Amino acid sequence: MKFSELGLKDDLLKAIDESGYEEATPIQEQTIPLVLQGDDVIGQAQTGTGKTAAFGLPILNKIDTSNPNVQALIVSPTRELAIQTQEELYRLGKFEKARVQVVYGGADIRRQINSLKNHPQIVVGTPGRLLDHINRKTVRLDHVNTLVLDEADEMLDMGFLDDIESIIKQVPNTRQTLLFSATMPDKIRRIGVQFMTNPKEVKIKAKELTTDLVDQFYVKSREFEKFDLMTRLFDVQDPDLTIVFGRTKRRVDELSKGLEARGYNAAGIHGDLTQQRRSQILKQFRDGKLDILVATDVAARGLDISGVTHVYNYDIPQDPESYVHRIGRTGRAGHHGTSLTFVTPNEMDYLREIEKLTKVRMLPLKPPSAEEALAGQLSAAESKIAELVESTDTTKFDKEAAELLSHYDAQDLVAALLTNMTPGDEHSAPVHITPERPLPNRHGGGRGNGRGHSNGGRGGYRGNNRGGNGGGHGRYSRDRDNGGSRGGSRDHKPSGSRNGGNGHGHGSSSNGGGSKHGYSINHR
Repeated sequence: MKFSELGLKDDLLKAIDESGYEEATPIQEQTIPLVLQGDDVIGQAQTGTGKTAAFGLPILNKIDTSNPNVQALIVSPTRELAIQTQEELYRLGKFEKARVQVVYGGADIRRQINSLKNHPQIVVGTPGRLLDHINRKTVRLDHVNTLVLDEADEMLDMGFLDDIESIIKQVPNTRQTLLFSATMPDKIRRIGVQFMTNPKEVKIKAKELTTDLVDQFYVKSREFEKFDLMTRLFDVQDPDLTIVFGRTKRRVDELSKGLEARGYNAAGIHGDLTQQRRSQILKQFRDGKLDILVATDVAARGLDISGVTHVYNYDIPQDPESYVHRIGRTGRAGHHGTSLTFVTPNEMDYLREIEKLTKVRMLPLKPPSAEEALAGQLSAAESKIAELVESTDTTKFDKEAAELLSHYDAQDLVAALLTNMTPGDEHSAPVHITPERPLPNRHGGGRGNGRGHSNGGRGGYRGNNRGGNGGGHGRYSRDRDNGGSRGGSRDHKPSGSRNGGNGHGHGSSSNGGGSKHGYSINHR
């Protein structure tokens, strides 16, 4: 379903379009209409299915920007998730100009108090720090009409149930309540029964991979390396028919143009193409006149093309189910297929989530060198020459062949033929692919005891973090972590950290870092 069919304001649709999204995910398609009509909702879906937009878009749709009171409260289990939620709401609501403020433990509470004086209409926060502000009367919730409990099972696991109940009691009974959770234990259902009014349930089931005919690999690379590595892999693997998946329409356009510039037979499809152009490209691909099809997830839905040998995920999908749909384009009708996914270092959590869903461990693949890519090109050229010799009646050209051999060395002639059948200078043509916005870290990182970096201000994963020498907060630490003076502060106490300042919030006047969007990002 298109976002334009969901009843959202034009300003939101404009922001959605600029973000490169085309169609709503299942959780968004089912949740947004319920929230817009005022129902309480319990949403059960795995992480990465688009839950932030599922509650964020209808909240932004009804925010009164002329009202200075807090109208929506979003409770998140971790600092990192709270920050990511605020950033997503800012991005989706940039034309609405709603003010969003994030508050979390481990950062200077005085800066947060100053930022809250800018009268945000939406507050995102972790339970302990929210209670701290409530007790200090620096956050007033008496005008809140929408309450969101995000990743409720995660908050339960972290021991926040009492805090959540205390927060809920501060919000008017007439509010709308939205609860999202990957699992639905009894204690979470109890919150639904006790604090929600006839909630509608939305449950998105995970689809399992049904084929074992696809060899699944991943290449770990930095964003700016991916294009060159992918083209080298094309040269080494010599795929017959390939689909490359990109996350956005802009990505698809740049990839397809870049591949064409380097001499590959490629074209891209996405939602902005006319139906006629899309059909034309797909026909060329089916007929084997096009070697590489570059597509968004939405554009590739419903494609039934036999003979696809390789699927390359230039961008790892945020939703693990999209991965299943993508690689399902190969390995069909008993034929073997290969999938390869490019993963940046901070996206490894997404890879592990995919592996949990597919129950298949992806194998790491070492990217080929430039020399190996050239060897692959020559090998492909030699195969084509062998096929050409076998399919040609060479007796017709005996006289011309003899004449050429009298003028040129046989080795030079073969070398010239190989040069003609391998990519020329265009194969090293510079191609610029615009970096996409990084995917948010899942749940704010992994569990357990992580050792922090030594540069002060970044801790390890959630758990008992040990930060570096600067007294900063643990980057992925829990809202209540055991940081002490080295890895962060306990959530219920003001932090003495100097570099964990908080200026998050559209239009904020804090001095946390001077971001052009009005919120500082000096925790990264």
